[in-house]
Amino acid sequence: MTASPKTKAPNVMSGAYRAVWRWHFYAGVLVMPFLMLLTLTGGLYLFKDEIDHAVYRSMIEVPASAQQADPDQWLAAAARAGEGRAANVLVPDRAGQAVRVRVDQPDGAQRTVFVDPHTAAVTGVTSYGGVTETIKKLHSLSLFGGPIGTALNILVEIVAGWAVILCATGLYLWWPRRRTGAVLRPRETDAGRRPFWRDVHALTGFYVGGVIIFLAVTGMPWSAVWGDRFMGVMRDTGLGRPPAPAAASPWSHAKPHDAPAGVGWTLENAALPAHGHGVASLSRVLETAREQGLPRPFTVSIPRSSDLAWTVSRQTRKAEDARSLYVDGATGAVKADLRWSQFGVMAKGFEWGIAVHQGTQYGWINRIVMLIGCIAVWLLAISGLIMWWKRRPPSLSGRRTGAPPAPPGPRARIAVLCIVIPLSILYPLTGLSLVAALLLDRAARAFARSKPVAAS
Repeated sequence: MTASPKTKAPNVMSGAYRAVWRWHFYAGVLVMPFLMLLTLTGGLYLFKDEIDHAVYRSMIEVPASAQQADPDQWLAAAARAGEGRAANVLVPDRAGQAVRVRVDQPDGAQRTVFVDPHTAAVTGVTSYGGVTETIKKLHSLSLFGGPIGTALNILVEIVAGWAVILCATGLYLWWPRRRTGAVLRPRETDAGRRPFWRDVHALTGFYVGGVIIFLAVTGMPWSAVWGDRFMGVMRDTGLGRPPAPAAASPWSHAKPHDAPAGVGWTLENAALPAHGHGVASLSRVLETAREQGLPRPFTVSIPRSSDLAWTVSRQTRKAEDARSLYVDGATGAVKADLRWSQFGVMAKGFEWGIAVHQGTQYGWINRIVMLIGCIAVWLLAISGLIMWWKRRPPSLSGRRTGAPPAPPGPRARIAVLCIVIPLSILYPLTGLSLVAALLLDRAARAFARSKPVAAS
């Protein structure tokens, strides 16, 4: 008797479901440890101001006063305390806070020196950025620097791409089809049973998956390959940073020690020449910033090269408040005054995504939503581990890992390819890692077939 379409459909669906489930499992095993580290450090970095103030309160807080020491004395005091060259200074918005000067030492190390703006007295010295800078470098896996740091930063890009694949395959597995339970709420409350954890896992991914995808996609600008490529496209298409003002020379690419701080990703490494005659002075640059009505707090970047303009960048929480002044340090002349309205459409989307990613664009609600996304990744990881533990085979020996079985035939794997191939095209490094994973999976299955598991 010929089977009706109603009896055939479940078999086809079962094969596709098993294929997606298998890749969802392996993707989780491969990238979830890294995602847990990224979301832990990212969740902490959402509260960087609070952490910073709690750790360095004695260095940050100074007696408020109407008097102010000569700003150039700030730099001299910081250079002596930090044993190097003052590279930039963060000027706070409150009179009761110290200025923070980044000092570059001859051996390449960097220090943050806190200076009382009223007396030019040093209140403390830390490694550059202190605790929150360490959290930031752990978040981008660039803590070690050099080739190792670059390799780990590339890994961030791969992990972010696989995070999107995890959410896409998870949505496929959650899709109700003919089910009526566990679609929008758990079917039961018995935490001792696997269905409870399966529902918690699925519903957490359903409700918070969009936030996780957003975090993964907007985290791509920090990656070594995709981020640089995206920045190149913005520059080449004219949809990124604004053109150099007519009165100034064209943009030049600053060396690392002259790269302006706090200007955002769009203007990263963008420098303008300055041809003023005389001695450059922080006092003169700060007077120009005041005359131009630039609100505090802002960061003043001091180039090592005397023929480059100083950069004064406003420290903002909302992307649209961005503003950067390029000032001749010797004469105080404004070489460029760049604002949000001058950015291209790609740059605006780029900067907006970063501000939301960091939880600053929409105040506390933004920070809470991003924190929920970070917590959800840990809940997904823990519930996934519990599910595996409850369904693991009696013995993990003999190449039995408890992974979902591979479905027979290529037809069942079409669902997986339809999900991952578009994402692999968008994120090439993820695509290359997918090819490697496919080859390893094929080799593992061939090896398993070549030596049957002995009967117990």
